[in-house]
Amino acid sequence: MASLPNNIHVSTHPCLLVKLSLLRSKSTSAKEVRTLVHEISLLVAAEALASSLEAIDGPKDVTTLGFEYITSQIAPEGVCLVPILRSGLGMVDALLTLLPEPVPVHHLGLYREPSTLEPVEYYNNLPNHIGDPASPGSGKLAIILDPVIATGGTCAAAIQTLREWGVERIVVLSIVAALPGVQKAAGEWPEGVQIWCAGIDNELTDKGMLQPGLGDIGDRLFLTIGK
Repeated sequence: MASLPNNIHVSTHPCLLVKLSLLRSKSTSAKEVRTLVHEISLLVAAEALASSLEAIDGPKDVTTLGFEYITSQIAPEGVCLVPILRSGLGMVDALLTLLPEPVPVHHLGLYREPSTLEPVEYYNNLPNHIGDPASPGSGKLAIILDPVIATGGTCAAAIQTLREWGVERIVVLSIVAALPGVQKAAGEWPEGVQIWCAGIDNELTDKGMLQPGLGDIGDRLFLTIGK
């Protein structure tokens, strides 16, 4: 594999490698697909947020044995989740499980036009108040949830949309990415984006699908194969 830019991180966790192998299989049931997407997302997010967030001292509390201690909390930087519809929805619960406090979840709907493979935005519910500190929807860090990065066009478009919206940093979490696609996405805003994924495939088919890939993970999650 060609050397990757510094803002692309591929996990070497053995448990992730095994789970990704199971997710690739066509014999894996829809229920198992949903479970594997959740578990892989949880592991990738744990690695990514370890270097993207900071824990600071919070107020004092008392243990069940009566001992006083200093609590920990995430540094007060606004964080939001941005799943890419549809498949990004399969990663949301894992992030909400991992994060110690609820965060806003904004949705972006993007699809690839079949003939050109170019991204088309069909839904955007980002609020307009990203710069307002009093708003619960505002934030400096946006976490894009995009399970499969193929040509990279959709991910790059989402990055550009969020950059224009006003975020200061973006973390992209993906399950598997094509090498040319993830390089394209990483180059959209090199100084502001970090991409974390469980695996990278080197090739794309002529229809823009990863090889060997996972198939259409949205169809597998939502039982719409053959629609």
